[in-house]
Amino acid sequence: MTDSKLAFIGLGLIGGSIARGIKRSHPHVTIMAYMRTRSKLEQALSDGVIDVILDGTEDPRLGECDIIFLCTPVEYNAAYLSRLKPVLKPEAFITDVGSTKTDIHRHVTDLQMEPVFVGGHPMAGSEKTGYENSSDHLLENAYYIITPGARSSQRNVNRLVAVAEAIGSIPIVLDYNRHDQITAAISHLPHIVASSLVNLVKDHDDEDGLMKRLAAGGFKDITRIASSSPEMWEQICMTNRENLACILKSYIACLGTALDHLEHKDSRAVYSLFETSRDYRNTFSEKSKGPIDPDYSFTVDIADEVGAISTISVILAAGGISIKNIGINHNREHGEGALRIAFYDQETMEHAWKRLEKYRYELVC
Repeated sequence: MTDSKLAFIGLGLIGGSIARGIKRSHPHVTIMAYMRTRSKLEQALSDGVIDVILDGTEDPRLGECDIIFLCTPVEYNAAYLSRLKPVLKPEAFITDVGSTKTDIHRHVTDLQMEPVFVGGHPMAGSEKTGYENSSDHLLENAYYIITPGARSSQRNVNRLVAVAEAIGSIPIVLDYNRHDQITAAISHLPHIVASSLVNLVKDHDDEDGLMKRLAAGGFKDITRIASSSPEMWEQICMTNRENLACILKSYIACLGTALDHLEHKDSRAVYSLFETSRDYRNTFSEKSKGPIDPDYSFTVDIADEVGAISTISVILAAGGISIKNIGINHNREHGEGALRIAFYDQETMEHAWKRLEKYRYELVC
């Protein structure tokens, strides 16, 4: 990575994580940032993540930057393009981190900014939002999709590839129309499904809230993303509505087929539904991150007695193992142990597993 001055318009979860990742690998790069919440910019400055707080998109210091990252919600990103066009220095370019690409590329074309724009989409994140939840390793081993326009220069594409590699991501150059078709199916539709399922349970629950109280295991796993930002996902869905509507119709048809199998007591077809989905799901790589963090955790079967958690903590600490989170598992729906322990990465989790096995603990993934 050869660019030495970067600017971020918006410094939330993704923008903050990119900035942190760049500072970790290239500490001498100058990073400027602007967002509406001044206190978060001051925190980023105190953290050493940024070097300059910008006063707005008209700040003349933006004219010094090699790359400007648009990291606001997708509808706002497009609005910033026309403001930034006059301040760009020669050889500088703009990129974004939005999870829909066709809409902003249309704006870029209308503004005749294709030579100075390369789209981007780091495919990682969290149900949590904001700079305070960003980290320098959030985007490690995550796919960073890069979407050039028809007139984007190869040099600018290569520069964005270099940024992705600098933060430990896996860059993939992709046509932006194809990108939106893919993300409609693997990212945007699951959020609609998760949110609809949560609302379905809410609407069918009794006054005693027993459904909510018993909801755990598989239900929590597949609905975790329903806790994401409503504002962000409304904008994502509306800027990719054509692709999303198409794949949603196909999904509704799949549900209709499943309903037909149940009503006609077609056990073979129901079995096939689970078999084919299991076989295809088992071919997915567990190494690369999706739109939410991978789960580096396992459960430990322990007795409910004084000192049980302390003993495990001491065993892991003696092995130099850092724990990300630890908590009691109140539901054993799939045969899990009583204590769930989460770690920061795969290697640490495997080390912890071997160490606890040595002490004859019963462990479950």
